[in-house]
This record gives sequence, C-alpha cells and structure tokens, in this order.
Amino acid sequence: MSNSHISQSLPPWMDGRAAGLLLHPSSLPGSQGIGALGAEARSLVDFLEMAGFSYWQTCPLGPTGFGDSPYQVFCSNAGNPYFIDWKPLQEIGLLTETDLFPLQELPAEFTDYGELYKVFSTLARTAYLNFQGNRNVLELKYGSIDAFKKKYSWLQAFACFQTLKSAHNNHPWWSWEEEYRSPIDFVTIESKYADDCNFYIFLQYLFFAQWTELKTYANEKGISILGDLPIYAAPDSSDVWANQSLFQLNSESFPFQNVAGVPPDYFNQDGQSWGNPLYRWEVHEDDDFSWWIQRLEAQVEIFDIVRIDHFRAFHDYWSIPSSSGIAKDGHWENGPGIKFWSQINEVFPQRPFLAEDLGLITEEVRFLRDQAGLPGMAVLQFAFDGDSKNLYLPHNLAKNLVLYLGTHDNDTTCGWYDKADEEIRGNFRSYLNVSGDYPSWDLLRFAYRTVSPLVIVPVQDLLGLGSEARLNSPGLASGNWQWRMSHTQLNSLFESSSYLREQAKITGRLKVNDK
Repeated sequence: MSNSHISQSLPPWMDGRAAGLLLHPSSLPGSQGIGALGAEARSLVDFLEMAGFSYWQTCPLGPTGFGDSPYQVFCSNAGNPYFIDWKPLQEIGLLTETDLFPLQELPAEFTDYGELYKVFSTLARTAYLNFQGNRNVLELKYGSIDAFKKKYSWLQAFACFQTLKSAHNNHPWWSWEEEYRSPIDFVTIESKYADDCNFYIFLQYLFFAQWTELKTYANEKGISILGDLPIYAAPDSSDVWANQSLFQLNSESFPFQNVAGVPPDYFNQDGQSWGNPLYRWEVHEDDDFSWWIQRLEAQVEIFDIVRIDHFRAFHDYWSIPSSSGIAKDGHWENGPGIKFWSQINEVFPQRPFLAEDLGLITEEVRFLRDQAGLPGMAVLQFAFDGDSKNLYLPHNLAKNLVLYLGTHDNDTTCGWYDKADEEIRGNFRSYLNVSGDYPSWDLLRFAYRTVSPLVIVPVQDLLGLGSEARLNSPGLASGNWQWRMSHTQLNSLFESSSYLREQAKITGRLKVNDK
C-alpha cells in the first residue's frame, strides 16, 4: 500500500468556520411516540438555517433493540423504522386516522420504547397490507420498491435476519437452529418467509425515501448532516450474523471469544464491557477491508460527514474475555492502524469523517488520527479541572478538533454545572469571566470564539435545560434515549435564532454567502 493517501492536513469539509446542533431524531416532538422524519424535522432545519448553523449532528440512525441504544443496532446500514412519518401514508389513503390513534396515545413528553414496540408492528403491518393492494399510489411518491431492493447489497441479509428473529420470538441468532446459523442460505429463507422479508424491506423503503427527502431539504438550505457510526457491530445483528468470518467467534453457545469495551475511565470507574464481538482484522486486511468500505459507503450516502465512534480501536482496542465479561479483566490488542486508513482514504479521498478520540487517548492514537488526516474532538465540560495544560481549555485547543459543549454521553451543560463541585464551578466562572447564572449560554458564546473550525451545541443547551433532559448516562442499562423536546420548546428556539446568527457572524461561523 502506498502512502500517497496518508495526510496530516485536514479534510476539505473542515475548511472555514461553522457551528452545528446536536439532536437525535428520536428527540424531536410529534404525535407518534418518538421523533419522526416529518414536519417537526423540517421545522428544525428551518431553525438551523435561520440561526446560522451549518450542521445537524445525529446519533446513529439504525434500528434499535433491547436497551434502545442507537449504538447497538440490528444493522448498521439500515434505518430505524420508528422514525417513519406515517402522515404521508394517511394523506394518500394507505392509512386512516384511526390507524394512527395507538401511536398518538403514546406519551409525548418522552419515548416509551416498550409501549412503542407494542403498537408499532400493527400499524406497520396495516400499511404494508394496504400497500400490497395499491402499490402505485406510494411508488408515485417514493419510487419503485423493486429498484430499491436492488440498490443495497446489505438489504437481503437484514430482511432475512429480522424475519428469522421475529420467527424465533426475538431470540439472538446464535440460539437459532443450525440451518439458520451457518452457512446461511438467503434464497431458501426468502422463499420460505417471502411475505415477512418483503415487509421488512418495505419499512426500509419508507425510511430511506423519507430520510432522502429530509436530507435534500437540509442540504438545499445549506445544512449538512453529520452522522455517527459505532466502530463495532452489535452482537445480535445482521452485520455479524451474515459475516461471521470477520469476527472473533467460537463454537460455544455464546459465540464470542472476546468482546469490546473500555478500561476504567472518566465515565465509569469499573470500565465498561459493551459485549460487541471484536474483529478479526487480519481477515479484513486480506480482503482489502471491503466489508468496511461497503459499510462506510452506506454511511456516506445518508450522511454528509460521518463521526466514527471509538476511533482509538483502530490503533489498539480493549479485549475482554467473554468468559468473564468483566471490563477490568481486559487487555490491549493492536488494531489495523494506518493500513486501514490508507485503504479508506484511497476510496474516500475527501475524507468525510470525524474521529471520536475522547477518553484514554495516547499520543500514538493522535498520531494515527493525524496520519489519516482526520479531525478529532474536544469537550468543554472536561476543561475546568484546574490544570492550565488541560487540552480542552480554549487556550490549548488545536485547530484540528471539533469542539463540543457536551456530547450525547454528557449531562446537559446546566446539569453538569449544577452537579459539579465548587472548585470546578469556580474555575469555570474565573476562566470565562462570568457569573455562572446561564452556564450553557456562557459556554456557547465562548466556544464560538475559539480557534476550533466547528463547534457543536446540544439542543438542550440552547434551551437551558438541566439533568432532566440528559439523553444518555453511560453505564446505566435503562432509562436512556428517552428525552424529547416539546412543540413549545421547538418553537422557542426560533426566538433565539437572530441572536445565534449574530454570534455566528461576528465569530466567522456564517457561510460566506450568508453574510
């Protein structure tokens, strides 16, 4: 492999200065029990344009399972059918108002995934049944479903996986009959379960049609979508089931030799065991990383930029014996390093990627990131420990970092400030020269004035919300991913748009043609 595509310069998308908003679609308001790709999503895009933002960042968009985490999905290339906006199907007569009642009766203040799961399937099956009887009315709107089937190489495996999972009472794939575990005969499965496979394809057809419309709407208004991809595939996913040779599996009832996680860190003093199977990187390398290339191609199609979660594992990764599952029992193993990124950068010369390099990061990991020519991340909430050499303090920030007030794993800025000890709050007030009465807006104004080319602001911080609006607490198995905005809160964002636009303008974060 030549080194011609190894670069220490930043990718073209990092040229200039900009600001973005972090909001997962699940947190949008609406009457479907969870945020959807409809009017509220377009309203958010309208706000972003008015407020001078250039990016909308989301978490991964895949179909979630037990635990509801978008970082543990049934397929990293598929879309979450919960996000489908059903109103267009009602408007063309494939659903009735009565069909939508069960969704509308779900809580609007938060996402109740358990109740959503119970009512979603009935509605989706009704839509599918009506579509079968009148395909043209939907295909005139969203295009040919047969063409959609042929477009995506991962779709067959995903549809078969979801079908078999449903047929096995949602048990994981390693508990299925041997005939469905290895080797996998997709044609036989599709023949035996034709209607169910087509149902799951139908849901993806709807998701991708609506997501494409939304992304086009955003792009036309100058808003780029910054997405997210977990480095690891979920254990119970079509990614692993259909590509078993690429993962460290064994023949026991639980099929994973070693699993992924992290050692003790800021978020969890015991470390974390995620349970994801680890890659057999030598097998990936022998195939020129083709599975990874296809995976990234799928992400680059639905996102303009892709944040890759847990970048450090490309350098070295924490390997935990599945026999214990205890994070502290793990050890470091070497990742694929620059061999991987040389190959990736040949396929993606524009390098539309962002490296998540938070946590326990070594200089070697940062060197790999720079070799790959990727920006990293900095989080302002981590900056005020009193160490003047803290890398996240604004005077120490490097220009190759995207700056976050906080991420989806952090408390809101107001929640963080309220819970921080007085020394940290004092450091915050002294460094920013503020009273601390409005910590999220203090931090936003300061972030805009740093050297970081891109600043990302969680929507909760624009709303000045506390810990009640936290989206995820790492290490807690339940109660995450539930927070939602209200329509009132979404509408209130517009009240701050002119001020935000002025802040973007005076700090050089408005696009040139917007000035």
